[in-house]
Amino acid sequence: MTHVSQTETVFVETAARLHFGLLDLRGDLGRKFGGIGAAAPAPSLLLSAERAETIEASGPDAERAADFARRFIEYLAARGETRRGVRLCVHRALPAHAGLGSGTQLALAVARATAELYGAATDAADLARAVDRARRSAVGTWTFAGGGLVVEGGRPFDRAQTGRSASDHVAPLVARVSFPPSWRCVVAVPDVPPSISGAAEAAAFDRLPPAPEHDVAHVARLVLMRLLPAIAEGDLATFGEAMTTIQTINGRWFRDVQGGTFAPGISEELVRRMAGWGAAGVGQSSWGPAVYGIVGGDDDALRLAERVRDTFDTSGVSGAVHAGAFRNEGARVWRPR
Repeated sequence: MTHVSQTETVFVETAARLHFGLLDLRGDLGRKFGGIGAAAPAPSLLLSAERAETIEASGPDAERAADFARRFIEYLAARGETRRGVRLCVHRALPAHAGLGSGTQLALAVARATAELYGAATDAADLARAVDRARRSAVGTWTFAGGGLVVEGGRPFDRAQTGRSASDHVAPLVARVSFPPSWRCVVAVPDVPPSISGAAEAAAFDRLPPAPEHDVAHVARLVLMRLLPAIAEGDLATFGEAMTTIQTINGRWFRDVQGGTFAPGISEELVRRMAGWGAAGVGQSSWGPAVYGIVGGDDDALRLAERVRDTFDTSGVSGAVHAGAFRNEGARVWRPR
């Protein structure tokens, strides 16, 4: 590990993560959750860090950034490291509670930057544990680590203690596949009230009934026999069909809490419209309101993005639209010269 000087600055830039769905809400095989997701083309988070005597943070999400820094420095101290400080500047934040994994990406970026400054280990799973992330889903941890399409295998589940993991380990990465370079993703982030998160999210999971066994089996088969082979072979039509089916099944699992297969209102409308406009695969990231459509090239992406913007205009809802290639690499870390 390279050590940096007292005045050196470390930058970390990381993409939003798209959560494509869970694998198993039952837990009767000894593991629960599991997930599929990807590093989005945009938006992204950018922060910088310098050594300091205390913990300081500025910019959007500064308070959360400082809290994650405290957790990470306490983690280092518990492992025998000298207690130190860090000066953080969040230059660009991800939208909070939009289904884009803003908390996990910020936490990991803060931890990674601080670890780089002090020569600590930078393994993504260790960083996630240090800042208390990946308690349910590790999709964001693994997109931070390496980008691409990721599949994580869930966490050991104690069936005698409903809703609790039997381990604090981060769910393992079981597959990572790069997206074909020609594929494009259009991400729409409506400016609507925040989705479910934090304590409300935990309570929502507690209220969910176990997913039907045939649904869980079908999702697993789709991932193994349709989704992964299709991306490996560059078969966009099959990939998109499998993705849309997985999203629809997941939506049924969360319908009673969410109010519909997709978040009611503009998110649901955009998913339906993007499918009608020819997107090969469509869905909602996590609880939303962010939604996405997957197409086969720049021209298709530009047309789809423009139609989404027109829908925002005609519906009276503001929002951001991003279009581009999926990221096949993890967070970027660099030191200016």
